Amino acid sequence: MAFKDILLTLTSYPEPTPVAVMEEAVSIAASLGAHLAAVACEVHVEIPGHFLSGSVANIPGLIAGEAEKSRKNAKDILAAFDAAANKAGILHETYLERCPTYAVPDMLVDYARLRDLTIVPVPENSDQWYAEQVIFGSGRPTLVLPEGPHPRPFQLGTVAVAWDFSRAAARAVSDALPLLEKAKKVRIVTVSNEKKLANKHSAEELAKNLARHGIDVVLDKVDAAGRGIGEVLEAYTVSQKIDVLVMGAYGTSRWREFILGGATQTLLSKPPLPIMFSH
Repeated sequence: MAFKDILLTLTSYPEPTPVAVMEEAVSIAASLGAHLAAVACEVHVEIPGHFLSGSVANIPGLIAGEAEKSRKNAKDILAAFDAAANKAGILHETYLERCPTYAVPDMLVDYARLRDLTIVPVPENSDQWYAEQVIFGSGRPTLVLPEGPHPRPFQLGTVAVAWDFSRAAARAVSDALPLLEKAKKVRIVTVSNEKKLANKHSAEELAKNLARHGIDVVLDKVDAAGRGIGEVLEAYTVSQKIDVLVMGAYGTSRWREFILGGATQTLLSKPPLPIMFSH
C-alpha cells in the first residue's frame, strides 16, 4: 500500500508552525505522489471562574487577545500552505477548526485515524504532547518533523530501521514499506548490549523479507557500550547520514500522561531528523 492520503498538523499557538517546515511537508507529499490535507486550530484558553473573580488584571481581555493571535496565525499558516501546495502542484485541502487548547490533541487524532500517514512538526524545546497523542492514539503511522535546523532537506536517500524483534518494530516495518520501497538504500540497525534480543538472527530474516519486496538491505550492528538507546540511535543516524529513521514507539497512557520508552522519549523530545513512529 502506498501513502496516498497524508495529514499535516499545523500549530497556531503560542507560535505558528514555521513556513519552512510546512514547505518540507509539501515536498514529502509531492515525492510520494500523495494528497495532503492540512489542519490548524483556532484555540482559546479556558480559565476557571474562581481565578477571574476579584482579579485586578483584565484577564478576559488578555484571553481575547491570545485567541485573536491564534486565529490570525491559523489563517496565515493555512494560506501559506495553500500557496506552497499550489506551487508544488499537489492535490490538497485545508481544515480550520475551533476548540479549547486541551481539546486540540483529540481533534488531531480524529483526523489522523482517517489518513494513511500523519506528519507532525515538533517544536524545539517544547512539549511534544500533540505528537504523543497522534502516535499512540491514531492507529496510523506518524512522521515527526523537527522544527529546528537539520542537516539537509527531506529526501528518501538512506532510510534506517531500528530493529529489536519487538511487536512495535515489526509494525513499524510494515507501516513504512511505502517509504522503504522508494528509498535508495535501507539499513537495518540492531543495538547490542542494551537489552536481551528475542532472536539473534532476526535482522537477517527481516532482510530476506524485505528483499522479496525488491528492497536491498544493509545490516548494521551497534554496541550500546553503556549508552542509552536513544543516544545510540541518534549518533548512528549522524554517522551513517540517515535521511529518515523508522522505529516502533514504546509507551503507555495513564490518564492523560504518557510514560514513554527510553528511545521514544529521547528522540521525540528533540528529533534530530525526520522519524516515522509506529505503535
